[in-house]
Amino acid sequence: MLKKITSYTFLLVGLILLNSCKKEYESIQSIDDTKIKDYISSNNITDAIEDPDKTGFYYQIKTQGTGELFKTTDSVLYSVSVKSLLNGTNYHTTPAISNLGTYVGYASSFSYSGGTSVGSVGIQLPSLRKVLQTLKPGGVARILLPSYLAFGKNGTTVLNIPSNENIEFTVTTYPEKSQRLLDDRRIREFIQSKGLTATKDPSTGVYYSVIQAGTGTEVIDLNTTLKAKYTGRTFDGTSFDSNTDGTFSTTLLQVISGWEVLTKFTKGAKVRIFIPSSEAYGTAGSSTGTIPPNACLDFDIEIVDVTN
Repeated sequence: MLKKITSYTFLLVGLILLNSCKKEYESIQSIDDTKIKDYISSNNITDAIEDPDKTGFYYQIKTQGTGELFKTTDSVLYSVSVKSLLNGTNYHTTPAISNLGTYVGYASSFSYSGGTSVGSVGIQLPSLRKVLQTLKPGGVARILLPSYLAFGKNGTTVLNIPSNENIEFTVTTYPEKSQRLLDDRRIREFIQSKGLTATKDPSTGVYYSVIQAGTGTEVIDLNTTLKAKYTGRTFDGTSFDSNTDGTFSTTLLQVISGWEVLTKFTKGAKVRIFIPSSEAYGTAGSSTGTIPPNACLDFDIEIVDVTN
């Protein structure tokens, strides 16, 4: 009888301890939700909206935008910033010379690549698609993400985001729904800011400014071998490639398609050309990360020699 009583006693004590542990344990979902609600309250954010599906994120529409609300079939061009909700540390901001873009219905993820030396990271982000559908072109929204809907318990070393970090994810959409239209505006504004004049090639969207007219007589086509001096820059002034000794040799089929505007010129010409992203490195950017996605380019080019 004593043995039975002792066994029952241990069993009862074990159940009490187990129930006690369950009560003391708090899920990451509960912890994050409390932190976000405290943040909303302490910052007096009266217009924060909880995800109608109760998945755990909240959002705030900063600017509604103009026109009609985005539909899933619409193309959307946008930039983002990724910050700590706790202390405001900025982990990533889309460069001003770049942007992201996709169809709204496909905007359910966020990815970043810093080139081969930095690495890349990606997360599923259905909240982005949901919030985009509450905006109009030119609209801005701030998404308050719990850690388990962001970078989770592992965080990411690529962006130096620590474990279980709640995130402020701000998305800014552009008025244009076409990358070509956005690029054209960027180029025109850049040319104006530099006090330059340039002519637009209607077939490619490349703008060119003639510094010195050529004196050669040979016609340049896509198969012509050119020797050239050049310097390439992004619109923030960063030089990503240069050859100024005149030894660079190529045909126009071997370089980015924006250089095809050189068929308008002859040997000896010095030109400055402004290339939309579609005629440069497109949505991927360069493999080294020096040219971000959807970046327009600025080239100084001198045609040193022409061989047909």
